Amino acid sequence: MNEQAIGATLPTRELQNQGAAPTGGLRPPSPTDAEPIPEEAWAEIRALLQSGDLFRYTAADGDTTPVSRLERDFAAFIGSSFALAVNSCSSALFLALRCLDLPRGAPVLIPAFTFAAVPSAVVHAGLRPLLVECGDDLRMDMADFAAKLAEAVAEGPAAVLVSHMRGHTSDMDTILELAEAAGVPVIEDAAHSLGTLWRGRRIGTLGRIGCFSFQSYKMVNGGEGGMLVTDDPDIIARAIIMSGAYEHNWKKHPAVSAAFPRYQNRLPLYNMRMNNLSAAVIRPQIAHIDRRVGQGRRNHDRIAARLDRHPNVIVPAPLPHEERAPDSFQFLLEGLDENAIGRFVAEAGRRGVKVSIFGRDIDNARAFWNWHFIGEIPDLPRTRAMLMRAADVRLPVHFSPEAVDATAAALEEALAAAL
Repeated sequence: MNEQAIGATLPTRELQNQGAAPTGGLRPPSPTDAEPIPEEAWAEIRALLQSGDLFRYTAADGDTTPVSRLERDFAAFIGSSFALAVNSCSSALFLALRCLDLPRGAPVLIPAFTFAAVPSAVVHAGLRPLLVECGDDLRMDMADFAAKLAEAVAEGPAAVLVSHMRGHTSDMDTILELAEAAGVPVIEDAAHSLGTLWRGRRIGTLGRIGCFSFQSYKMVNGGEGGMLVTDDPDIIARAIIMSGAYEHNWKKHPAVSAAFPRYQNRLPLYNMRMNNLSAAVIRPQIAHIDRRVGQGRRNHDRIAARLDRHPNVIVPAPLPHEERAPDSFQFLLEGLDENAIGRFVAEAGRRGVKVSIFGRDIDNARAFWNWHFIGEIPDLPRTRAMLMRAADVRLPVHFSPEAVDATAAALEEALAAAL
């Protein structure tokens, strides 16, 4: 099948006039539809499929491979000295933690509101997640962060892994100031924040290491994939070797070659490499990030302005120094009991909008009390109370204003039916 034929099979993103729909409108489009892969990717994809050269280290000149070109272009876009492409953001987080060379069991502060992959990376790295309370703004509570940081430092070496969950940036000024004073490194999980700015700087470049996701529901769609960025030549050398640059394949990375020999055969290999085909799909999308960010912000602000007027809805506002790059919509339900919340979710679903209540969905991977693999589950009443009424709706950046309005209308009608 050629690319024209493949493109013809892509799902439409027009409003679908089927099933239950908001009064006077059309049914919202499916939030799982994706923006097509850019046309400029097709030539490289075709050449790779014809050659079968999918392994990043096959070529003698590693600087010309699709993965190397992706790393170079992404580092330039994000504003970091070095970038390493891997098979997932989870792998990037794991490698970032391993690069810090912390003692086994050392505490790593993470927000209690995040995806299970974050504490999982901590556990995989042989470290201990220390969960920080999150408030109604979906961000880390800075008073609890300061207290937990002091607790962690009293034990010895520690780290901070800030997860900007669903693109809601925690107070990076306070986090960086407190962490620097305590001599604690900061890793940013920017899986949901590609394109977000904090004081004009790109999220993911504020801490010592930044990690990004190219999973299908993120700003750049590679199906799967991740990126680790840093300005530290020692960290990038360690990460490259541990990602799977066995023997002397690290020589095919153009950066900081002098740092690599120190770690030859001294670090374990985890085989977390990205392949050339994934890189060929991802790299052309870098040129589209700023456009997508603008569309995502337009869509989010449009639906937020409408829903925030509802007496039973609170939409968390951005922080003063934050310019978000949203591809989803979160809000808190106020004044609804458990039965009314259940009716709202069901009524929204009937109208074509899937609503997830983080704390009420069975086995939701974003509810900290489901992370039994971390050991004893801490008592975090503020985060628990927030998650029990925090609603999550996908809002793909390619949605048209009409699609956003249809989604908003469906949510409004679902609320009316639930009350």
